[in-house]
Amino acid sequence: MTRYTEVSAFTTVPGQGNRAGVVLDAAGLPSEQMQRLAAFLEAPETVFVTRLSDGLGRVRYFTPTQEVDFCGHATIALGRVLAQEGRWRGEALELETLAGRIPLRLVLDAGGECRVWMRQPAFQARPVDRRWRSELAEALGLSDRMVHRGLPLAAASTGLWSVFVPLLDSFLLGGLEPDLPRITELSRELGVVSVYAYAPMGVSRFAARDFAPLVGIPEDPVTGSAGGALLALLASEGRLPLRGNRASGLVSQGHALGTPGEIEVEVEVRGSQVTAVQVGGSAAVEREGVWNG
Repeated sequence: MTRYTEVSAFTTVPGQGNRAGVVLDAAGLPSEQMQRLAAFLEAPETVFVTRLSDGLGRVRYFTPTQEVDFCGHATIALGRVLAQEGRWRGEALELETLAGRIPLRLVLDAGGECRVWMRQPAFQARPVDRRWRSELAEALGLSDRMVHRGLPLAAASTGLWSVFVPLLDSFLLGGLEPDLPRITELSRELGVVSVYAYAPMGVSRFAARDFAPLVGIPEDPVTGSAGGALLALLASEGRLPLRGNRASGLVSQGHALGTPGEIEVEVEVRGSQVTAVQVGGSAAVEREGVWNG
């Protein structure tokens, strides 16, 4: 029997944000059983802790169909469960993932609510040729005239690669009609996990939708790793205001699915070089259970 917890990440309201499965005691669980449990839970990702001691945790992430290197919202969910169960009280903690080591930070507010911050893997970006603009727009159900020419269309990663498609207005996001088979093909051709459409809502606030059918997620409700990569991409191209060497912003996601959530991002910049990306958010426990598979 394997105990699991289902958590809503990037929200304080159970059932909103992005759902993640959390398995704290997975040291003896074979990979095949991890995959089966992730498929059973049908959360976009489930995180399995295979080791936790001396300020270091070793974790693995699975979608319902395959293992992935990293997942932001599942990491936030894990931090929430560790804090709730008294296994983490804010001391130094790093997670060893397939994308590298991820330091976590726990912040408690005056009301006792906890927020989990994680330092993302190193930011990387690569250009996407303009010839892809029309194909990406069409795959999202839009004309390429709806693509914002003043914001970056590029591939970027802070753990997982996405292609970022800027739209003129956040209202366009609600009317997207994604062609998921075509998005799967484009993701494979561009070497990314997802197609991430975003639009400005203010100087440092953005709305987004993220489509990842290539890894078994038709639409991810609220995506921590991609939210961090988006703000890092914008900061690297001078699209965010700086205070000293820092830029910060918010990403709203999940509204189209009826599960709104919010991602906080802080980016450290030296010149045009992004040196660190921190992503933070709340999480709420939905339910606990035992799997007998």
